[in-house]
Amino acid sequence: MAIILRLDRVMADRKISLKELSEKVGVANVNLSKLKTGKVSAIRFSTLDAICDVLDCQPGDILEFRREAKEDDIEIR
Repeated sequence: MAIILRLDRVMADRKISLKELSEKVGVANVNLSKLKTGKVSAIRFSTLDAICDVLDCQPGDILEFRREAKEDDIEIR
């Protein structure tokens, strides 16, 4: 997947635990854990909004786009 989740890094920078974030955001601990480990395929804007509000960050601090290499992009020598 080309989207990399950086929630763990932002949480560490803010020194906030998963339990504390879960309580403040109002999302189940297990769902935030899946988000933190990248085991999700989608996130609701309302959840992203709440996370950014609590962590005082921008969505780009949590989400990163990394282009995946395609066969056409590989140069063979």
